[in-house]
Amino acid sequence: MSSVVHAAVDRSVLTELSSFRMELYAALPRRADALFELVDAVLCADGPVVSLPELSLEAVHRRGHGAMYDALANGRIDVERLQLALVGLELPRGTDR
Repeated sequence: MSSVVHAAVDRSVLTELSSFRMELYAALPRRADALFELVDAVLCADGPVVSLPELSLEAVHRRGHGAMYDALANGRIDVERLQLALVGLELPRGTDR
């Protein structure tokens, strides 16, 4: 079985990313799946997002635009939990520190 991750990638970085994504998901107590896909759609968009329906066309957003509006209207974010997850992240550094 071949590894999907390139050998030069630091696995600790992937572990940290995976942990943050789990914490982000846990910070979404209502409509978590739809909100999480919306976050992924924003991150995967080719450029600036100029309209919300445009996000529902991204491949990672598997729901229709109606689900997106429902998630935005009725979803919830546990801001304190998200803040704790963000505070725990190490700031990325450039090669020049």
